[in-house]
Amino acid sequence: MVGTIQEGIRLFNMKRWDLALQEFLGALEKAKPDNVMQTIELAYYLGLCYTKLEQFDEALLYLEQVVTGTHDAMRVYQCRITLAYIYVITKRAQMAESELERLAETGFESVQLYTILAYTAWSERQYQKAVDLYKKALQLDNSNATAINGLGYILVDTAMDVQKGLLFCKKAVDINPKNASYLDSLGWAYFKNGNSAEAVNWLRRALDLAPQQKEIRNHIKIVAGEAG
Repeated sequence: MVGTIQEGIRLFNMKRWDLALQEFLGALEKAKPDNVMQTIELAYYLGLCYTKLEQFDEALLYLEQVVTGTHDAMRVYQCRITLAYIYVITKRAQMAESELERLAETGFESVQLYTILAYTAWSERQYQKAVDLYKKALQLDNSNATAINGLGYILVDTAMDVQKGLLFCKKAVDINPKNASYLDSLGWAYFKNGNSAEAVNWLRRALDLAPQQKEIRNHIKIVAGEAG
């Protein structure tokens, strides 16, 4: 298998994950066993490619190699964030939290760190903790749409503050009106505020953008049933 790191990176930057993966695998086959730096570099890109392709078991294998094999603090940060993302997606919330807390202990602070921690807390039904973490994210970047939407959704879904939650959801959609998750949150927020007609409008927009998302379909069924 022919492959070079340079060509793999070029394809990766073009978002051709499958072709980039083949290049990196080919380069790994040719790599000298004693060239640790090259092996770690390839493991980094292989982990990212497998993540993009949603082949998470393979991704974990390579990302862990980077975390344990390099002293590059930024690479370790990127890999731990990606590991946490994979653990959240694969419903291993405690492992995700462990990765993120290790980062927090080293002094790394970022919006991404706090939003993933918040999402992890939400998935474990630790709602107040999730709210606090989203607020920390917004202290770092008060225009971050992911944190704004996440905070708004929790406030309306748990009935902590449905009116304030609606305002947050509106703001997230204003920032990115083509994001299906934000549109779904806004529709749900209108429903929780007693406006089923407006809720259906936004939920249908969300479904048009992401017809495969079960959460949106479930929200529409609930809202339509209530309206009927």
